[in-house]
Amino acid sequence: MLVGIKSGNLKKLCAVEQWLKLQRRWKIDELSAAYLPEIVENVTDAHNYFEPPLTASKEFTLVLPPPNITGNLHLGHALTVTIEDVLVRWNRMRGIKTVWVPGVDHAGIATQVVVEKRLWQQQRQTRHDLGRDLFVKEIWKWKEEKANVISQQLRVMGASLTWPLEMFSMDLSQSRAVKEAFIRLYDEGLIYRSDYLVNWSCFLQSAISDIEVEHLEVSGPTELAVPGHEVPVQFGVLTKFAYKLLDADEEVVVATTRPETMLGDVAVAVNPRDNRYSHLIGREVWHPFRREALPIISDEFVDPEFGTGAVKVTPAHDPADFEVGKRHGLNRLQIIDEKGNLNDAAGDFSGLSRFRARSIIVEELERLKLLRGRQDHRMVVPICGRSRDVVEFLIKPQWFVKSKSMASKARDAVMEGKLKIDPPEFEERWCNWHDNIRDWCVSRQLWWGHRIPMYFCRVNQENGRECWVAAEDDVCARRKASAQLLSNPNDIIIVQDEDVLDTWFSSALFPFSAFGWPESSGKLSHYPLSIMETGHDILFFWVSRMVMLGLQLTGQLPFAKILLHGIICDAYGRKMSKSLGNVITPENVILGSTLKELENSLQASRAAGVLSNEEFLRAVEGQRKMFPTGIPACGVDALRFTLCSHDIKNHFINFDINECNTNRLFCNKIWQAAKFTTKYIEKAGIPSDIPINLSIMDRWILSRLSKMVENVNRAIDKCELHLATTSIKNFLYYDFCDIYLESTKRGLKAVDSEIASGHLSTLRFCLDVGLRTLAPFMPYLSQRLHRHLSVHSNSPVVVDFPQSVAWRNDDLEEEVRAVLDSVVAIRRLKKLFGVSKKHKPEVRVVSRIAIYKELTEVVADLAACDKVAVASREVVDTKETAYDTIGSHTTIHLLLPPDISKTLEMDLKRLEQKKEKVSVEVEKMRRMMSAESYRINAAAKVQQTHAKKIQMLEDELSRIATLQKYSSL
Repeated sequence: MLVGIKSGNLKKLCAVEQWLKLQRRWKIDELSAAYLPEIVENVTDAHNYFEPPLTASKEFTLVLPPPNITGNLHLGHALTVTIEDVLVRWNRMRGIKTVWVPGVDHAGIATQVVVEKRLWQQQRQTRHDLGRDLFVKEIWKWKEEKANVISQQLRVMGASLTWPLEMFSMDLSQSRAVKEAFIRLYDEGLIYRSDYLVNWSCFLQSAISDIEVEHLEVSGPTELAVPGHEVPVQFGVLTKFAYKLLDADEEVVVATTRPETMLGDVAVAVNPRDNRYSHLIGREVWHPFRREALPIISDEFVDPEFGTGAVKVTPAHDPADFEVGKRHGLNRLQIIDEKGNLNDAAGDFSGLSRFRARSIIVEELERLKLLRGRQDHRMVVPICGRSRDVVEFLIKPQWFVKSKSMASKARDAVMEGKLKIDPPEFEERWCNWHDNIRDWCVSRQLWWGHRIPMYFCRVNQENGRECWVAAEDDVCARRKASAQLLSNPNDIIIVQDEDVLDTWFSSALFPFSAFGWPESSGKLSHYPLSIMETGHDILFFWVSRMVMLGLQLTGQLPFAKILLHGIICDAYGRKMSKSLGNVITPENVILGSTLKELENSLQASRAAGVLSNEEFLRAVEGQRKMFPTGIPACGVDALRFTLCSHDIKNHFINFDINECNTNRLFCNKIWQAAKFTTKYIEKAGIPSDIPINLSIMDRWILSRLSKMVENVNRAIDKCELHLATTSIKNFLYYDFCDIYLESTKRGLKAVDSEIASGHLSTLRFCLDVGLRTLAPFMPYLSQRLHRHLSVHSNSPVVVDFPQSVAWRNDDLEEEVRAVLDSVVAIRRLKKLFGVSKKHKPEVRVVSRIAIYKELTEVVADLAACDKVAVASREVVDTKETAYDTIGSHTTIHLLLPPDISKTLEMDLKRLEQKKEKVSVEVEKMRRMMSAESYRINAAAKVQQTHAKKIQMLEDELSRIATLQKYSSL
């Protein structure tokens, strides 16, 4: 039985059978004194309550970008989950069937790296010590551990995913899809194998794709930490050295930022139009270490203005030189191996690490009197985005996907308006990137991932009879090879390629592989998706490839709209980094963290080798500055609401924990409003439907409710979630709680009155609609309060999303807003002159607003005045009052108590002194903020703080000026 509900009212609530069903499903009890997120959010069905019957024939389908199993979810994941969950819940509450596919990604390179680190820390073993099969078993153990944690985190975040469709990117069904996609592309001539210069990470021992390479610009000598090297390596220096001509006492000086690669030089190139070198073209120079001749060639690619105008050519270690080598038929001499050491071709330098060899070679060039100087140089260093290793360019046999034709179709889809990108400024970047795309290297030299389904086949004991075939397994491979090689299958030796596929290849299939492709199951009816929502930072890593492979393999765009959100930063606009100590996890926000707990997390990162000791100390100091008292427990709902309160389409989204805590207080505000409403309903009985004869404030709040519902629907439809949260907060916090609810307290004193009945019906209706509107953003709080509120209704429980409220009255809103402006003016005057409750404030109003007389009690209650009277101008004695005007329609006169009037007469000198002091401070801050160095160097958060301070000081000057005016009367 519900506390506070008389047994006689149960029949009014609903039919007995329905009530028993609800009672079994819901646990409804008293609301606690305050909002406690840890209790409110301790439920398992936060997505089952607001789920009305399906009324629409269409579906809303999307996939959650699968988090990597490398670790737990971070705030970036929380942003993605929240945005998508809001869209899903909004559609579901409108009677639309929703399908939101969860999953996790195997993250080939990243996962292999973290498991290798753990293996070494725990067992002092490498993957080679275990062997491929045992090492992969270790990774599967890691996967089970991390996937379970991620799944639980998603549930805690309130993600209303379609859990029966949950997948892992290396499930058998996904493996089947990957093999089918690769085989189809190969058979269609879109995949080929080639010796090509690839981006190689010596630390990862694998090739990486172009878009996994970050380009770090240095303006001069700069030392960078390189994995695997004990001391930092210097970049940003241009070294000049001479090659002596073979047939004359002349030399050609070349310049390079990588002296170690000169061991692999096979030519010197000059521009054919450079008159300085035209007489040398076709002649030869002498290599001082390999002791052989190198030709001098001409090629337009040489920039006569760069360096000396002559360049060394190293086709095996430089992308531009690789193309030059192809044009001129030059040898590709590789002198650096996969581990980053110089190989046997480097002669006497063999075995040295590439960067150790750099300094030694420079010393040797100087000893041979061939060094011609070193100078500071602006350059771009290619960095592996996964390991922070400096990328080496090596020639390796790799598998490539021909991308130009597929990229052209992806580009055209945007140009023709078939594929929309939001925000639209990314459309130009989309087109430019696809116009300049290179073939996609999809092979990775790893053990963890989808093994490439390519088999090298040859006839036993015969030379020349060999081929590559794409096949699902060795049986199919043998059959295909037999047909190609015209040989008995038993005479064919087959060996599967050792490499695995780039992780982005399998994830590019996710929009359709998640629904069972290539099988033509019923689940494929969910494809194409309604939308693809993800961070803009993986637009080309993932989204582009989904579009290209979707069009190629299914003949359809995988989705018609792309919604991109920004990158989460801290309150100061800095990217979150453990070394800065500004990383906040969802758990930190939801459960709260003491400063000691935050430091312990850093300690664990240092112990794991993620942070150096120097980075650890810097991070600890950063945490102490940012979170001096730790992080308060805000709960899931406050976190979600805060994330959506920013423009998600901005390039960067600054997350401030203080804002999140403020939204926790907002939750408590709503909680208290629900308690207030149900308390009076329990006293008066369950109200009937909204009566016809409502008060002005009843009708005003219903109009405000109508406008809020309209604004929120429009904002969510446009994915402008910050506009939706602003509308909700303005209504519930300010209009409903601060104004309307306060205005009802006088009328509710007589709970049996007609005015009380109108108030209670309106209160309950506004809460009902408001909570349903809030539900996509705050699922836990809205469910808890709506369930509690629903038992105080004699109507069926409504759980759909409000589409409209037929109470819009703009004229009434305008009139009431003018009256409410006078409340603000009264409060301002009271504060200005120090008038408090003990003075029993009295206000006289002169106004042309027709409804003012009907709202004097409301004004008195909201402005905390003993008396508010509407008077004619003639009866107001301005000498005894402080006054303010609101537009041209209202003048407010606050009666000043005698003690305040007397104090004003004595304060003229003190006020003048204070005015001078504040004026000096304002001028000082303005000079500081106007300096160009301040605008460039001061953090955005600091500038905002200073701007607020100036505004406060200017408000103080305004207050002093007003006080001086009244003091001189």
